[in-house]
Amino acid sequence: MIVANELAGRRVAFLVAPEGVEQVELTKPWSAVEEAGGQPELVSTQSGHIQAFNHLDKGDTFPVDKVVGEVSPDDYDALVLPGGVANPDFLRTVPEAVRFAGAFFRQEKPVAAICHATWTLVEADVVRGRRMTSWPSLQTDLRNAGAEWVDQEVVVDNGFVTSRKPRDLPAFCGKLVEEFAEGKHHAKAGV
Repeated sequence: MIVANELAGRRVAFLVAPEGVEQVELTKPWSAVEEAGGQPELVSTQSGHIQAFNHLDKGDTFPVDKVVGEVSPDDYDALVLPGGVANPDFLRTVPEAVRFAGAFFRQEKPVAAICHATWTLVEADVVRGRRMTSWPSLQTDLRNAGAEWVDQEVVVDNGFVTSRKPRDLPAFCGKLVEEFAEGKHHAKAGV
C-alpha cells in the first residue's frame, strides 16, 4: 500500500531510451512515485519526447525532462528502469546511460528495474552477487553476469527491486516506494 508523502522531497530518475519503453512499465511506477509524494523526472539520451509502446504497438509519447549526459546521480535519490525489449537494448549501448545507472549502485541508492530493464545493469556490471528476477528470457544473461536469478513476482536485494513483467506491477510499485522511502542501502561487496 502506497502512503501519501512517503517519498516527499525525493527526486526519482526514470531512465529510458527515445523509443521502445513499455508504456505501462513507465506509467505505473511513475504514478506510484507521484502518489507517494515523490518527484519523478524522465531522463533520456536525447531531448524532446520518448515513444512508448504497448507491447509491439505504438503507445503515447512523453516529454523528456533531462538528458542523461547533463545530469548526475547526485541529483536524484533513486532510479527506475522501465522495461520493453528495445529500451534497455538501446540504453546499454550508450556509455553515459550505463555510467548513470551504475553510479546509483556505487552510491548505494535504491534502484528498481522491471522486465528487460536489467540488460542495462548487466552492461554496468552491477548485478554480480545480487539476487534478482527479470523477464524469463534474460535469466541466462543475468546468471552469466554473476546474478542469482529467481522466478518471483518481486525480489528485493539491498535496495535493488526487480520484477518480471507488467502483471507484477502492483507488487513492484509497492516495493519500490518502500525501498525508495528507506533511502541509502549498503552495497554488497564487489558492487
